[in-house]
Amino acid sequence: VHGRAGGEGGEGGAGGGARCGPLMAQGGVQALEAMLFALDEASRARLLPPGLALGALVLDDCDSDTRGLEMALDFIKGSISNIDDEEYACNATTVRKVISGVVGAASSVTSVQVANLLRLFKIPQVSFFSTSPELSNKARFEYFTRTIPSDLHQVRAMVEIVMRFGWRYVSIIYEESNYGIKAFEELETLLLRHDICIAVKERLVKDSGAADERAYDAIVERLLSRPRARGVIVFGSDQEVAGVMAAVRRRGAAHAFSWVGSDGWSARALVAAGNEAVVEGTISVQPQANPVQGFRDYFLALTPQNNLRNPWFVEFWEEQFRCRYPDSPRSRHNAEYPPCTGDERLSAENTEFEAQLQFVADAVWAFVYAIRNMHKVLCGEKPGLCDAMKPVSGTTLLQYLREVRFIGLSGDEFHFDVYGDGPARYNILHFKQVTRGVYRWVRVGRYLDGLLHLDIDEIQFKWDEPRHPESVCSAECEMGQAKQYVEGESCCWHCFNCTQYEIRSPVSETTCVECARGTLPDARRTLCAPIPELYLRPSSPAAIGAMTFSALGILFTTMVGGVWVARRGTPVVRASGRELSFVLLAGILMCYLVTFALVLRPTDILCSLQRFGTGFCFTVVYAALLTKTNRIARIFDASKHSAKRPSLISPKSQLLICSVLVSIQVVIVVVWQLTSPARAIHHYPTREDNMLVCDSYVDASYTIAFFYPVVLIVICTVYAVLTRKIPEAFNESKHIGFTMYTTCVIWLAFVPLYFGTASHVPLRVTSMAVTISLSASVTLACLFAPKMYIILVRPERNVRGQLTAGRWGRGGRGAAPGAVCAALVGAAPLPRAAATPSTDLSTLDATERSTSTDRQVQTDEATMPVGGLAGVATGGPAGGPAVGGPAERNGLCLDARKLAQLAAGLPAFEDAGAPRRRAAL
Repeated sequence: VHGRAGGEGGEGGAGGGARCGPLMAQGGVQALEAMLFALDEASRARLLPPGLALGALVLDDCDSDTRGLEMALDFIKGSISNIDDEEYACNATTVRKVISGVVGAASSVTSVQVANLLRLFKIPQVSFFSTSPELSNKARFEYFTRTIPSDLHQVRAMVEIVMRFGWRYVSIIYEESNYGIKAFEELETLLLRHDICIAVKERLVKDSGAADERAYDAIVERLLSRPRARGVIVFGSDQEVAGVMAAVRRRGAAHAFSWVGSDGWSARALVAAGNEAVVEGTISVQPQANPVQGFRDYFLALTPQNNLRNPWFVEFWEEQFRCRYPDSPRSRHNAEYPPCTGDERLSAENTEFEAQLQFVADAVWAFVYAIRNMHKVLCGEKPGLCDAMKPVSGTTLLQYLREVRFIGLSGDEFHFDVYGDGPARYNILHFKQVTRGVYRWVRVGRYLDGLLHLDIDEIQFKWDEPRHPESVCSAECEMGQAKQYVEGESCCWHCFNCTQYEIRSPVSETTCVECARGTLPDARRTLCAPIPELYLRPSSPAAIGAMTFSALGILFTTMVGGVWVARRGTPVVRASGRELSFVLLAGILMCYLVTFALVLRPTDILCSLQRFGTGFCFTVVYAALLTKTNRIARIFDASKHSAKRPSLISPKSQLLICSVLVSIQVVIVVVWQLTSPARAIHHYPTREDNMLVCDSYVDASYTIAFFYPVVLIVICTVYAVLTRKIPEAFNESKHIGFTMYTTCVIWLAFVPLYFGTASHVPLRVTSMAVTISLSASVTLACLFAPKMYIILVRPERNVRGQLTAGRWGRGGRGAAPGAVCAALVGAAPLPRAAATPSTDLSTLDATERSTSTDRQVQTDEATMPVGGLAGVATGGPAGGPAVGGPAERNGLCLDARKLAQLAAGLPAFEDAGAPRRRAAL
């Protein structure tokens, strides 16, 4: 009924409280009247069987555990007396104290002491306000039960509120009692689990004595030392919390803190009285309780005259109206009050009701229903107490008590959970200024079944500052920043920037981690996002240009091949060496086709194809050219030393030589592929690039594929230089030479371009594709364009006579004076009227014979050395210039002495004109 005055509670009882603190109107007097009202309602509703009645023996524990333990001893004495079937005398009055159970105490610390004592004597105890989680331990408190839920649920609700406000840095004030300490331990665990730091931990003195104003002022100063921790959780009773609020008021720090309160002081007038501006904005958690039906009217109708059963009601009346009731003994509480007028009445305007009286009524009715059910089972229909209930067994009563289920005076269904606690239902209350200067506790949410329902829009911190303040030590670092903690502070830090290519580590917020190659920090700088792959796409302008060039080359190559097939029997095609020409065209076509393999998205298979194709196509082209130039060089070189026909100059031999040269490249690439398979890899030339390329492009390893073709190019070029002075009739060697010179220039330009684009592989690939196509185009233009011109534009020259006329224009009729000489490389006997030069034996029929209206030269192919002197003719008609004139500019002209030397080594001419020719020589 009374609060604590300090130290151990003193004696005092009915009407006294001399060594207790001030009377508590809500949690004391109203709770007592709610208990008596519940007993009245149970009798009115006839809940008990006939012959049974419940009464109440009320003792004041003065909110002290030691005094509560003293008061409990009185219960125990009565129980011992009842066990011995004796009566207990008190104050010279004989009273039968049949104690079946205990309702109370209010505070957890007192309930713990009382429960330990009652357990020894197996007396059931039902508390209505004790919420300590420790009391749920039935191994220690077997006979303890409560109608209010455990603080474990309340603590969880408070942490949910803190999280809803976004607070990461809070202070905690808790009272020095079982109620406060156990709640603090649970709070500390839950806050740590949710990464919420505790700035200040302050304990309110309760069990060890009473705190004075200086102690409360010191607590406030320590709270103010952490100005960023504006959120404060207060777990205590109304008396101690009132002292804290008064200290905050004295310090002038009403706007410094936002409070989250426990049920121990929630909606209590003692806390807010005179401290409204400080308490304003408080969010508190209170077990859900509806008004006890009929109690409001009952209580407001009470007066000292009609309420004689409550020995503390007169003291309450005096405190309520600040007057001294007539005939009331003078005390330190009423000594200064004027006499009461008798007109004082309780009303809704001057009375503030305790919000949790439902738990008091439920505690009383729990005993009522337990005894009722127990009587029904043990006594049946017998009125009064049967022998089975004499005395009432505490163990049996506890069993029935835990199983009760009823609709209470509040209209709510009630039952105990498995721990003997009441249902976990909470209201979220808010102390706000509803109008200027008018403050009210209003409900702004509920906490049911572990879920918080909170109406944020109804919450205002202060009248002039509606929004709740932030409570963080350090603001969260921005994107791309890491934390550097302040020494000794787990929730205070400084932020520093990560570098351009770093993000904050996902496993450690204090370190920056560099993104791996091929990734960059995303826009939020929380993840390393892959860089989009860069490769030579067919849709890029460079690829389109390269493919267009190659497509045109393929078109022209196909046209040339078609003409060569269609005109394969003509002198020009036959003279060019049909077999090697087709091989050369195939190589050129592959050079153009390889461009399309180079511009596709790299894969392992495609990289292998590129590695093989780029070198192979060149090898085919230059192997064919090398075979041609080598054959020409050997033929003319042999003619200088002997009349013997050189070996391996037939078409089949040429194809065999070409195949052998190509196979060397195949072996090189196959061995390379087996030892180091081609792979598509990601290449990172710069920090912001992610190129998908074939591995051979990254370094100089592609030179392996080009090494052998380069060797062929060099050899071809050497042969082109050696055969540069061959007669005009064999100027194909000069075309080959021009091709090789141009090719060398192209590839010499490509080398620095290739190695200079190491940081941009797509450009390197493009340059390679263009270089390959350009080399093929040079070969196609230099070797085939002149012949295509004769075949398509000047078909009249595509005959043997016309082919020689252009080259030996002054060797026929009407020629200028002088000797005209011709060497037919690989030629058959001269045709009629003219001689046709050829680089291929297959171009002339061995049975053909040459005739002329002038002097005719006939030779036997079997006896004529190929590449030697096929025929020497004097030009002009009879009487024309004799042999021995000046040498022809573009032919191979021999003076008389040289011709005589060559003729001496030739076999005898078979034709009739042989003697004349010898004479001429």
